[in-house]
Amino acid sequence: MRILAIGDIHGCTIAFDTLLAAVQLQPDDQIITLGDYVDHGPDSKGIINRLIALHDTGQLVALRGNHELAMLAARDSDHNELLWICCDGDKTLASYSLSGDELNLADIPITHWNFLKNVCVNWYETDTHFFVHANADSSLSLSQQPDHVLFWERFENPAPHCSGKIMVCGHTSQKSGVPFNLGHAICIDTWAYGKGWLTCLDVISGRVWQANQAGQQREAWIDEFTGI
Repeated sequence: MRILAIGDIHGCTIAFDTLLAAVQLQPDDQIITLGDYVDHGPDSKGIINRLIALHDTGQLVALRGNHELAMLAARDSDHNELLWICCDGDKTLASYSLSGDELNLADIPITHWNFLKNVCVNWYETDTHFFVHANADSSLSLSQQPDHVLFWERFENPAPHCSGKIMVCGHTSQKSGVPFNLGHAICIDTWAYGKGWLTCLDVISGRVWQANQAGQQREAWIDEFTGI
């Protein structure tokens, strides 16, 4: 069984579809997506549809990112909706728009709200690795992590975690287009919505696949990026 972590997708369906084709998913693969499925890119609706379908197969563990939190909060007040719009929430709403012109939260299906609120999780761990959206306090167990660290703290030379497990995260976009690998911690947000790539890491073998919105793909090994 492969354990495949995928970085921040941000509505990039071309990159996502190209990446999955390159990875050649097997029935016993486990996929862990690290959050930030919406905003910035052109097709947030399409990404959520794909993730729901993957979850229905039993293969997907989907984490929440700060952009999913902002999207969920947008339902609570006009102020929160405006804050989300300022973070490119308007691009997400445009992908759901039924009219082509008006942007309305009511256009988002209940199944999508349910996925973000009730299916997605805040963190996940295996025997050797743990997965968070943004970062983790190295001195605290995963169940004790504060939200501002899990969802918002940037990846800036974090210390090894007290569990001894390797952290895999996203959130801090690597404009270089390659993962930031410290050995004990790996950031695989490689700026898919910008001029970078969407990254998939097989955490056991260290194999890396990448794809972009131009439909290009490339492969490497995570050890090639040690210290980058």
